[in-house]
Amino acid sequence: MKPKSLKEKKNFLGIPSKYSLYEKSEIVVLSAPLEMTVSYGKGTELGPKEILEASHYVEFYDEETEREICFEKGICTLGELDFKNKSHKKSLELIEKTVSRLIHDKKFVVTLGGEHSLSSAPACAHNSAYQDLSVLQIDAHSDLRDSYEGSKLSHASVMKRIYEFNKDIVQVGIRAQCAEEADFIKKNNIKTFFARNIRTGKHGNNWQSEVVDSLNKNVYITFDVDGFDPSILPSTGTPEPGGLFWDETMDLLKLVGSERNIVGFDVVELSYDKQNKISSFNTAKLVYKLINYAFSKK
Repeated sequence: MKPKSLKEKKNFLGIPSKYSLYEKSEIVVLSAPLEMTVSYGKGTELGPKEILEASHYVEFYDEETEREICFEKGICTLGELDFKNKSHKKSLELIEKTVSRLIHDKKFVVTLGGEHSLSSAPACAHNSAYQDLSVLQIDAHSDLRDSYEGSKLSHASVMKRIYEFNKDIVQVGIRAQCAEEADFIKKNNIKTFFARNIRTGKHGNNWQSEVVDSLNKNVYITFDVDGFDPSILPSTGTPEPGGLFWDETMDLLKLVGSERNIVGFDVVELSYDKQNKISSFNTAKLVYKLINYAFSKK
């Protein structure tokens, strides 16, 4: 039985049904409103819904790629995954199983969160489907703790869980971590582009190229929106000053799309804030920009 797409009033971008049917769409948007280990700001379980609503005000036409990719490739938006009465482990298993099925159907999968802990599931599904895969992490935090607050599945441990099945991790925008994480990065030669080093010119004026050179042929992107500076996106669980700005981040993602093969991505950690719609809109815009960049060669 084929998954059913959401109707125009609720789907990504609000596109007509003929461009959002599962059978005819190359791209699938999957909402995973998981929130189980948030330690500071809450509201990430409402993130997917907020992104979808805000996306209705994002233009179909992308001025950089000069395409309306939503009509050209089709974008199907599926209903939210249901985590009710499921443990954290079972919830992650549901996400991984669902994403694997979508990949098997030859869909490009976009997963919307939800807290960052969920990202290990779609990353694992893509890791099983693609050889020579790098995981590009955009984030304020290393998320390399072995466990946090008693949980090995914590949002603060997601990259450690990913590292267990894929050691080709490249981190960008990091500016907050504990001593355990700093030691792990040094000991294991994790390719980490700290925000401060980017800002002070350690990687030169074209640091984006250095990031891309660190990536393998195929790339899965996990994008925690707190990677952005809070001036760009304040509504997130743990906003950290000194983050990435919009244009430099788009330059990076565009370069990844043009020189590597983006096979899928997730966007996580948007927290609902009814007083601040800019964060929801910017996240929706980010999702569509990422889709455009991923299909720049397709």
